[in-house]
Amino acid sequence: MYKKKRILLIITGGIAAYKMPELVRRLRERDIEVTCILTKAGREFVAPLALSAVSGNRVYENLFDLDEDSEMGHIQLSRSADLVVVAPATADMMAKAATGLANDLASTTLLATDTPIMMAPAMNVRMWNHPATQKNVSTLKDRGVVMLGPDEGDMACGEFGFGRMVDPMDIVAAVQDFFTPHRPLSGKKAIVTSGPTHEAIDPVRYIANRSSGKQGHAIAAELAKSGADVTLISGPTSLAVPENVTFIPVESARDMLAACQSNLPADIVVCAAAVADWRVDQEAGQKLKKDGSGTIPALALTENPDILATLSQMTQGRAPLVVGFAAETENVIEHAKAKLARKGCDWILANDVSPSTGTFGGNENSIHFIANNQCEDWPRLTKLEVATRLVERIAQRMKAEDQ
Repeated sequence: MYKKKRILLIITGGIAAYKMPELVRRLRERDIEVTCILTKAGREFVAPLALSAVSGNRVYENLFDLDEDSEMGHIQLSRSADLVVVAPATADMMAKAATGLANDLASTTLLATDTPIMMAPAMNVRMWNHPATQKNVSTLKDRGVVMLGPDEGDMACGEFGFGRMVDPMDIVAAVQDFFTPHRPLSGKKAIVTSGPTHEAIDPVRYIANRSSGKQGHAIAAELAKSGADVTLISGPTSLAVPENVTFIPVESARDMLAACQSNLPADIVVCAAAVADWRVDQEAGQKLKKDGSGTIPALALTENPDILATLSQMTQGRAPLVVGFAAETENVIEHAKAKLARKGCDWILANDVSPSTGTFGGNENSIHFIANNQCEDWPRLTKLEVATRLVERIAQRMKAEDQ
């Protein structure tokens, strides 16, 4: 008989708590039942009524509320769940969990549970980097607690660094991975390129583009979760390296191609990087200076190596599946089909990167999946959802080839 998976979501007092109704909604879309514990501090950022409305369940807050305890005490709360998720997980709550303190419903439930626990830390970068917090994180990991993040980025306090809670969809993906640990790509080797390339003009200037690397990194992470042995080759980004991947940082298109070639053979190659088409013909050895005459230096450009075409058109050692991206600003599908034929890859994921779409640097993507000259329009999805859908297609392709 089918039984829904159940999560106990503990929401503590980080500003990211306002994202929790969205997290609950996304989990319920995947047929996962959610019960929430909301701390007193968490109540400052999200209303119990909102959580109750999206979860369809009562929200629990007080340790000594007899009405609540008579229905479901802290022991039963934890035992009724298949997984406990703490999000956002503040430094205070992690310290309580690490040291065994139990002075409210949330911390008491954590101490009383033998259910697997995931935590999504969220705090100021200095708090995250503090030795006390890092010791607590190490203690919790040693006990089997899975840490999701944190990410690097701008914070509500105005500082920048690691401490941002991971995106709710990253939490959803981790939960799904926990409940469905199937590894359809076990034994397969994958290479993923990501991010922009930086083509030096002189020691301080370069040609680049607006790619954040979010899509490529998400694909690498999903391939790794599916069991593939993943090598992520990325130009400069501010993103954290996904878990369980081999990471190779590069700067230029030539560096990226060399890294790809040195990691062949592979079963799967996904070229998601936004590689610069051109570089300066002669890189200056010293910083170019204005001389006061108003003369502007002429930059002669030369074409960069075509990584996707090179890997697609190899006569020996070509990967069985080579996937490219076509970032376009007009005639997206037509240009992508022409690119598919010209490059010789197997699939093209075409996307509109016009400034109005917010694709470059944003968290969503609109994909046209092109294979065998047929186009399938995907709905607008988060970049994580695009990665999940793509990896599902890759797994299907690999299974068919192995049969």
